[in-house]
Amino acid sequence: MTDNAPKNSLTLLGLGDMGTALARTWLAAGHRLTVWNRTAAKAGALAAEGAVVAASPAEAVAANGLVVICLLDDATVGSALDGVVLTGKDLVNLTTGTPAEGRARAAWAEERGARFVDGGIMATPTMIGVPGAGGYVFYSGSRALFDTHRATLEVPAGARFVGEDPGHAALHDVALLSAMYGMFAGISHAYALIEGEDIAPKDLAPLLSEWLGAMGFFVGNAAERLTSRDFTTGVVSNLAMQTAASGTLLRTAEQQGVSAELISPYLDLMRRRLTADPAAHGGEDTAGAITLLKR
Repeated sequence: MTDNAPKNSLTLLGLGDMGTALARTWLAAGHRLTVWNRTAAKAGALAAEGAVVAASPAEAVAANGLVVICLLDDATVGSALDGVVLTGKDLVNLTTGTPAEGRARAAWAEERGARFVDGGIMATPTMIGVPGAGGYVFYSGSRALFDTHRATLEVPAGARFVGEDPGHAALHDVALLSAMYGMFAGISHAYALIEGEDIAPKDLAPLLSEWLGAMGFFVGNAAERLTSRDFTTGVVSNLAMQTAASGTLLRTAEQQGVSAELISPYLDLMRRRLTADPAAHGGEDTAGAITLLKR
């Protein structure tokens, strides 16, 4: 820590929905918090709860050794901290960004004499500060910074350090979110298929949940196959069979008057893997299709 501030004091830049949730959690836990937001009015309620409101990013950063950033995007981070003295500061960037932005921002911070950790928040604002809600934050970058402030960082949500490469927090974040949206796409397609039929969405819901849970084995199975590069041992439902069966999915969508745009890309990927070499790939698990995605 710097500036002779107490160990449980920190600065927070950014009071959007997530930043406000973080701030309230630290204040409720008894931390001394200095806040700054471009729209000053958003800080009013937090001032009533005990936060010190800074008039500028420079004033906010100067107040504490630990500075948490939760702004709109990476460009906003650069703009807010332009010209601010960062020497000796510990910067924890919880702004959503890409792995490349995390690495570049880490180098930028180091050039200015600061330690840096990037973060990826796996939670909604309503999950922050709620024990058992399941929210947590990925962190990557300076291990020393993370270890120093871990207790403070764990107040709003669980903390998971995923390596000293500053880009790995964002990479983990985006990987999990990408899987989530892929799942959402399949669920959306399933509900669209029953629209107009005598099947209530609430009746399909438990069946969907049960089936998706049963198919969760694919996560670990794919990881093992991508590690070993063995896509054929122990295959139960091979690529040739699944590709042939996919026609039924597409015909059903057409007959139900439903666009297949949410599932076609994956089915096309399986077909590409198979047609590249039917003899070599026909007996594979579908995880082999993942290898086609890397450009």
